[in-house]
Amino acid sequence: MRALAEGALAGFGIAIPVGPIAVLIVDTGARRGFGAALTAGLGAATADLTYATVAAVAGLAASRALASVEDQFRAASVAVLVAIVAFRTLRLVRLASSQDPQGADGAGPRTYLAFLGLTLLNPVTVTYFAALIIGLQVSVADDPAGKVLFVCGAFLASASWQTGLAAVGALSHRHLGDRARTATGLLGNVVILAFAVRLMLS
Repeated sequence: MRALAEGALAGFGIAIPVGPIAVLIVDTGARRGFGAALTAGLGAATADLTYATVAAVAGLAASRALASVEDQFRAASVAVLVAIVAFRTLRLVRLASSQDPQGADGAGPRTYLAFLGLTLLNPVTVTYFAALIIGLQVSVADDPAGKVLFVCGAFLASASWQTGLAAVGALSHRHLGDRARTATGLLGNVVILAFAVRLMLS
């Protein structure tokens, strides 16, 4: 059970810090409700599951591979975040002029795949699991059952946190008016852009 607990701590460790993915999940819930935000959160949790699996299975070789492409991940992440801000800003302007606060946002598989891809590109996630791999060599390196428990713990912890974020966004969806949702959308854009600038300067 130690491996399960270590996996849960790893999952919470990467999921809890507020970042662009968390902002997007809450904003998705505020605009489109719990179901869409939950789908987004599961996409993010699946990315954490992917990296946790790589950490548990591939070990130090994966750590070196991830470290070697960290700069490329960072550049791609900045480009994607800036594109998201531009798209969301145009969408907010269009919805405000059309008086259609919900719009025709993608749902289901599109939302899931979008958040999966965004989280996989997040250089914070890459760096975190690259460092985590080194620690795993001590605790679960030669224990297949421990590796499975670690990965399950990481996924369940991440998914539970993302579900909480989805619920927060859904509460906003139910209780905020159209103008308030537009304001929170703009605030989310500012936060995401700030993260992109931080990544460029780091």
